[in-house]
Amino acid sequence: MRRCLKPLSMLLTGILLSACSTVTEEFDISVRHFNTPEKWQNNELLTEVKSGWLLQLENEQIQSLVLMALDNNFLLKQQAYSLQMQRQELIISNSTLWPSLDLVLSNSRRKNTSPNSYTSSASVDLNLKYELDLWGKLSDSDRQVNLDFMAKQAEFEQAKQQLVADVVIAWFKVIESKQLVTLYQQRADNSKQNLDIIESGYQQGLNSALDVYLSRTEVNNELSRTSEQQAKKVEAVRVLELLLGQYPEGQLNVDADLPLLNSDIPMGLPSELIKRKPQLIASWYQLLAKDAGLAFAHKQRFPSISLTASIKNSDSELSEVLSVSSIAWSLLGNLAMPLFNAGKLEANEEKSRLALKQNEQAYLQTLHDAFSDVENALTQETSLKQRYQMMVAAKENAIAAQRLSFENYQNGLVNYTTVLDAQSRSFDAQSTVIQIKNQLIKNRIQLHIALGGDFSATAHSKVMK
Repeated sequence: MRRCLKPLSMLLTGILLSACSTVTEEFDISVRHFNTPEKWQNNELLTEVKSGWLLQLENEQIQSLVLMALDNNFLLKQQAYSLQMQRQELIISNSTLWPSLDLVLSNSRRKNTSPNSYTSSASVDLNLKYELDLWGKLSDSDRQVNLDFMAKQAEFEQAKQQLVADVVIAWFKVIESKQLVTLYQQRADNSKQNLDIIESGYQQGLNSALDVYLSRTEVNNELSRTSEQQAKKVEAVRVLELLLGQYPEGQLNVDADLPLLNSDIPMGLPSELIKRKPQLIASWYQLLAKDAGLAFAHKQRFPSISLTASIKNSDSELSEVLSVSSIAWSLLGNLAMPLFNAGKLEANEEKSRLALKQNEQAYLQTLHDAFSDVENALTQETSLKQRYQMMVAAKENAIAAQRLSFENYQNGLVNYTTVLDAQSRSFDAQSTVIQIKNQLIKNRIQLHIALGGDFSATAHSKVMK
């Protein structure tokens, strides 16, 4: 009998030693040795990125609208509840590291086959269970849940920053739409004035009927454009209202101007982006969580040791059950080891390993996208500034050409199609200047988000409480 037990004990010892030597999967070399650039392209301003970019707008309305969105936005509230649920998962996971204690108290009465004969019974059981975390399996599971919670926190912070950016961008879109409506209306009024002059000249025999028809067509076109732009303005207001968590009535009044952004912003070092941007931090925590999940799946294949202690008593009367003299107790240690499961545990471990490799590529993609977003925003800002300067000059020339062409038409030097062409060029130049100013603002906000700069050091949302 001893000869039979000796090989079995040697087998158990080998399994235990192999479990103690378990190591987690190493990350891919591209993750462990990612080379960040020394500086950003086309930018030499490497001073530290500062928080509080929203406060630089110095507008009370946008400050209050941002706070309203942080408190009422539906999508952000969903993520806040998801974060709170993950916090409860953290409590559940931590409980596995502690013993569990259950109390069972029962009392029953049963009728026997004999007439007027009854049997009563009562029992009380107090059970204590505890699994020893011998290989660190439970700790790996708990670490995975902790890392998932930290990833959720970083994702929520990123969602807050993106929401603030979306609100500010939508706010400036409303301002742009209002300015375009004003421009379109001015253009329509100017066309009506031209029509009055041309019709008066036609009645005096100075202008042709063709000029009258062309002028009337131009008036109708401008009124149509004005109506279309007014609808776009209402739609822009509704987009902003939805971000604020309000019913989209399209009635929110926005009274501000589009600022011209000429100053540069501190860019910081590219290497600082990894530890500053919440999106990258969340992706890194997710990768670490998958690594902990692989360790847990591997250790599932090794024995688990648990202790069970119970105190029980039973009697015909409930009052006698609680008697200390008759209470019985037991203490039991269990060793459970998987022997055959048709490759289930091995497949789970391989699945966890593949999930880790998948998350490595997801992290690398997120990392490269983050650097690309910054570089693209820098390139776009340089281009937009150049375009704005050229379009301002083009607008001044187009307005002068429009005025001169109509004067020449009244003097009989050019035909009316020349006037229409000059008016069209003037209108395109003026509207383009407004649109580029807003594009500069939008790109600057996106650059702040790409750099991971926080919108405010003082603004807090109720959903975080």
